[in-house]
Amino acid sequence: MAKRPHIIIFNPDEMRGDALAHLGNPASITPNLDAFAANEAVSFGQAYCQNPVCVPSRCSFFTGLYPHVRGHRTMSHLLRPGETSMLKELKEAGYYVWMNDRNDLTAGQIPGWTESHATEIYYSGQKKQGPGNVNPDQRGEPGNKYYYSHYEGQLKCNAEGKNYNGDDEVVDAAIERIHNRPADQPLCMFLGLVYPHTPYRVEEPYFSTIDRAKLPKRVHADDCTGKPLMEAEIRKYAGMQDFTDADWDELRAVYLGMCMKIDVQFGKLVEALKEEGIYDDCAIFFLSDHGDFTGDFDLPEKAQNCFEDCLTRVPLLIKPPKNIPLDPGISNSMVELVDFYATAMDLAGVQPTPTLATACAPCWRTAAPKCGITFSAKAAASRAKPTAMNTTATARTAKAPRPQRSTGPR
Repeated sequence: MAKRPHIIIFNPDEMRGDALAHLGNPASITPNLDAFAANEAVSFGQAYCQNPVCVPSRCSFFTGLYPHVRGHRTMSHLLRPGETSMLKELKEAGYYVWMNDRNDLTAGQIPGWTESHATEIYYSGQKKQGPGNVNPDQRGEPGNKYYYSHYEGQLKCNAEGKNYNGDDEVVDAAIERIHNRPADQPLCMFLGLVYPHTPYRVEEPYFSTIDRAKLPKRVHADDCTGKPLMEAEIRKYAGMQDFTDADWDELRAVYLGMCMKIDVQFGKLVEALKEEGIYDDCAIFFLSDHGDFTGDFDLPEKAQNCFEDCLTRVPLLIKPPKNIPLDPGISNSMVELVDFYATAMDLAGVQPTPTLATACAPCWRTAAPKCGITFSAKAAASRAKPTAMNTTATARTAKAPRPQRSTGPR
């Protein structure tokens, strides 16, 4: 049997597609991901999730099915017995599947169910977490404009100048497993992180580094027509009518500071893979489950059944193993996260469950792709027009910048 690649899935929660500097946000600071896209991966600038909240989106991209197929329409309907997932199938195919306990995917109240999807689950909370907010009363009482804003602002740092959070713990645990991986099994690692999910809060240097003056113009509700009644009702009940543009800019800057921290954590993981000499053998996926309003339409957070671009357009960066031809950079072809399942299974050389394979067949070879995702502009040039279930990403149409990789504060 040919050597199977390690599958690394780095999954921040609630990260907008335009939170990456190389996709055009002048206020974003994401040097590791920018260098990754420029030199080693394809970054899809038009990648869309299937649902704007966590559970339906993850149930979709881990099964290759659209959320409605099995009724995964809400946050309360997770994968249950009788269903499967990419993680479960790779485990059954001989992969050592490592994930942390926060997955927003499996119904944890069913004994043994989540455990059936992984070889090892890291349970967070084993390490001391950082200190709390600089202003613990930021939210205030009901009626305060911050009460439903999810904004908490600056976090304190400890004596070492750090604020060690749950994501730091998960990344460190994943790195420890990389350094002490099984000798006879390929790895599949799923890092389900929290940031940049609300509440909006981050420590220095991330809090102050984002230049508020460089923030792109946000979408104001008053400038829009024909928007869902749901958005108007959320605005009414949130009670944030007194939020000024300066208030929104502060919230947006903190959000991008959280994304900056995610970038640093991603850089640490990549360095660990390189230190172990397995980076070239890895298929690496960086993707988020959905985005965040962060002030667009005068709203914070996200909302079920609101399919604005800021909620559905997400980061998707993919690095295949070194033996697969790659033309790195930015692709502006539209792709959907539902294709992630078939792409990863194909890379792993594992036959997907037949009922799932009908949703998106695992065919993405650069030589003669049929469907899914491909990474070569030359191959795409001679390909027929894709159908709705045959969304194929042409490789880069713009070259990503080549900044120096930075690992940031440690």
